[in-house]
Amino acid sequence: MIKKLDRLILKAFVGPFIATFFITLFVLVLQFFWLYIDDIVGKGLDFFTIARLMSYVTASVVPLALPLAVLLSSIMTFGNLGETFELVAIKSAGIPLLRFMRPLLVTSLVICGIAFLFNNYIIPKATLKLNTLKYDIIVTKPALDIKEGVFYDKIDGYVIKIGKKEKNGTIRNVVIYEKNYNLQDNITVADSGLMRISDDKRYLEFFLNSGWRYSEKGDRITTNTEFTRMGFKEYKKLFDLSSFKIQKTEDSVFKDNWRMLSMRQLDKAIDSLEKNRNAVYKSVATETAVYMLFAKNLDSNWKLPAVAAGIAPIKSFSQVVPDSLVRNSILDIALGQANSVKSVMERQAADYAVKKTNLRLHLIEWHRKLSLSFACLVLFLIGAPLGSIIRKGGIGTPLIFAVAFFVLFFLLNNYGEKFVKQDVLQPWAGMWLATFALLPIGLFLVYKAMNDSQLFNQEFYYRFFRKVRAFVKNRKSAGNESRIA
Repeated sequence: MIKKLDRLILKAFVGPFIATFFITLFVLVLQFFWLYIDDIVGKGLDFFTIARLMSYVTASVVPLALPLAVLLSSIMTFGNLGETFELVAIKSAGIPLLRFMRPLLVTSLVICGIAFLFNNYIIPKATLKLNTLKYDIIVTKPALDIKEGVFYDKIDGYVIKIGKKEKNGTIRNVVIYEKNYNLQDNITVADSGLMRISDDKRYLEFFLNSGWRYSEKGDRITTNTEFTRMGFKEYKKLFDLSSFKIQKTEDSVFKDNWRMLSMRQLDKAIDSLEKNRNAVYKSVATETAVYMLFAKNLDSNWKLPAVAAGIAPIKSFSQVVPDSLVRNSILDIALGQANSVKSVMERQAADYAVKKTNLRLHLIEWHRKLSLSFACLVLFLIGAPLGSIIRKGGIGTPLIFAVAFFVLFFLLNNYGEKFVKQDVLQPWAGMWLATFALLPIGLFLVYKAMNDSQLFNQEFYYRFFRKVRAFVKNRKSAGNESRIA
C-alpha cells in the first residue's frame, strides 16, 4: 500500500525525471546529427525520411538517456526536499533516509527493468533500421545543384558546364562532356537552351539551341578514326537522375551485426563462435601433423640405450649422416617442412585472431545490455544521497554534480569497452568497470547521508582548515620555544 510519504516522494520525482529525460534525449540526438551533418545536408531528403531517421536515433540513445535522467532527477528531487526543509521534517519524525528513499529505489528498479527490455528488444531493431537508413543516406549523392561557370560531374558519365543561368530556366554557353572512358569524349556545345526536371522527377532535360555535337570513333593509336561534327538548331538531351534518389537497402544486409541481436540471439552466436574458435586448435594439429611425422616415433628414453651400451653421445648431425650430399638434402627437406608448418601456423593464427575478436564483440554487446540497465540503479544510489547532502534544488547545482558523475560513468564505460576490444580486460570486467567504480561511491554517499554528513558544507571545511592552521601554528610556536630554551 502506497502511503502519503511515498506519494510525496514520487510526485516530487516524476516531474524532474520526465523533464530531464527528454532534455537528455534531445542533447544526445543533437550530438548524432552534429557528427553526421556533412553526410545529411544537401541530399534533398524529404520530411518523412528525416522523421524516420530522428525516430531511430531517438530510440538508439534511450539507454544512455535513462541513467543520466535518473541521476539528475534524483539529485533535484532530494535537493528540493532538503532546500524546503521537508527532509528535516521527515527525519525529525523519526523516519530514516532509507525509508523515504524506498519508493524511488523501487522506481529505479522498475526503470532498470524497462531499460533492459528496451535494450534487448527495441534497441536491436532500432539500430538495424538506423544503420540501414544511415547507409542509404550516406551513399546518396547530393541534391542536383549546377552552378554557373563550374564543371559539374555528379551525373554518371557526364561533365556539364553552364556559362550563365537565368531565373526562368534559360541557360547559356552550355558545354557537355560525355565520358565513355575510352580516351575519347563526345562533346556537345550550345549557345543557349532550357533546363528543367521532368514531371516524374526521373530525368534532367536540356532543350538546347544553336549548337554543335562532336564525336570520335575508332582506335586512337591508328589513323583509321572517324571524327564527326553535327550542327543542330534544336537538340534534346536527357540525364538520368536515379542515382540522386535515396535507395532502400534491405535490412538483411546488417542483421548479423552483433549490435542487432537480442540476448537470446547473442547466446546462440557466442556458443557457435566459441566452438569455431576452439576448432582452430584441432585444425592446427591436423594440418601440422602432415609435416611432423617423426613426432609419433619420439621416445623419452631414446638416449638410454646408447649410454647403456657404452657408446659415446652424439654431438653433431654430421656424425649421424656423414655423407654431405645426403645431409644437405635432408636439411633442405627439413627446412621446407619447417616453412610449411610456419605458414600453417601464421594462417591459423590470423584466423584465430579474427574469430576471437568477433567473439569479444558479441560478449561486449551481451554485457552492455545488462550493465547499462543496472547503471540506472547505481546512479540513483549516487544521486539520492547526494541531493540530500547538498540540499540545493533547481537545475544549477544538481546539474553540475550530475554532469560530473555522468562524465565519469561515460568515460569509464568507454575505456572499459576499449580495453576489452584491445584484449586488455575480459569482457565482463571491461563492460562492468563503470559499475564497479561507481557503486562503492554510491554506497559511501548513502552512508554519509544517513549520518547527516557535512560532506559538501562550505562552513564545515572552513572550520576544519582553520583548526588545521591553528594546530600548525601552535606546533611552530612550541618548536621555536624549545630551541630558545
